[in-house]
Amino acid sequence: MNLPTKITTARIVLITFTLIALGVLGIIANNNGLLVGAYVGSTPINWVYLATLIVFVIAASTDALDGYLARSRNEVTNLGKFLDPIADKMLVNSMLILLSVPCIWSSNQETIPVACVIVMIIRDLIIDAIRQIAATKNVVLAANIFGKLKTIFQMIAIPAVLLNDWPFSYFSSSWPVYAKPSMILVYLATLMSIISGVVYIVQNAYVLKEEKAK
Repeated sequence: MNLPTKITTARIVLITFTLIALGVLGIIANNNGLLVGAYVGSTPINWVYLATLIVFVIAASTDALDGYLARSRNEVTNLGKFLDPIADKMLVNSMLILLSVPCIWSSNQETIPVACVIVMIIRDLIIDAIRQIAATKNVVLAANIFGKLKTIFQMIAIPAVLLNDWPFSYFSSSWPVYAKPSMILVYLATLMSIISGVVYIVQNAYVLKEEKAK
């Protein structure tokens, strides 16, 4: 196992154990009134959110690092290509799920609408299924621009929700939740998920067609 693959594996381990620990800690602390937070200006942010944000930033950084090392050192392997997307999905989808469960977090913290999380995860499952079918036919399917925009919005929206809309909260504290910038980013990520999924299916529908027997 080369260095880039070791970093990818370490990211999977980090995401798995840390997010489980944070989820359990959040539930226990919230149920016992033990969540201690800090105020950044007028924005309340609890320590569980801050710890989760640190994990997310570290994991996201290693994602960029292992890809760079694999390409620069010419160490791209099949194992690395298998593990890297798994680690990416684990990172993003775990965060989306955790941030959609109100019982984990205190009442003054934002949560991502469950409907948005369901849409984004289902989209990923459909795309992954199409890629698997394409792989059996030795076809490599490229991502479209909307998929890349989806990822960008997700990577910005998750920290924004973790920080309880800070620094936007300086001017949006009195706005309804659905109109806050962090939620708008979530909605944009959801919209890009839908658009990219539809475009991907339309562009690659041919891989779903049965080949005629010769």
